[in-house]
Amino acid sequence: QVQLVESGGGLMQAGGSLGLSCAASGRPFSRYAMGWFRQAPGKEREFVASIGAIGDTIYADSVKGRFTISRDNAKNTLYLQMNNLKPEDTAVYYCAAGSRFAAATTSQTDFGSWGQGTQVTVSS
Repeated sequence: QVQLVESGGGLMQAGGSLGLSCAASGRPFSRYAMGWFRQAPGKEREFVASIGAIGDTIYADSVKGRFTISRDNAKNTLYLQMNNLKPEDTAVYYCAAGSRFAAATTSQTDFGSWGQGTQVTVSS
């Protein structure tokens, strides 16, 4: 099991930028895929982005070209840079650590550990 702690959420106007971080501890960070998911009020949790052990990435169509996922294995930290934010990006964002595969993946069932979430609110 790995422990995950997100930081960096907040309130931003549409068109602005925010960066999220996720500090991991408890097991080797570099071996598995990592991901970001989000859950808006009244909606199910959805995939945002994933990065594999060798840096391969997958993005949801809704964030492609605006969000960038990255990882620093030396610091055991996952990042999500969010640019050109839109009101529909408003959600609680969750960091997730993979437990099965090294390659980036979109499936929530491939992630065994989750952070507590950080709120991102984008005003119009």
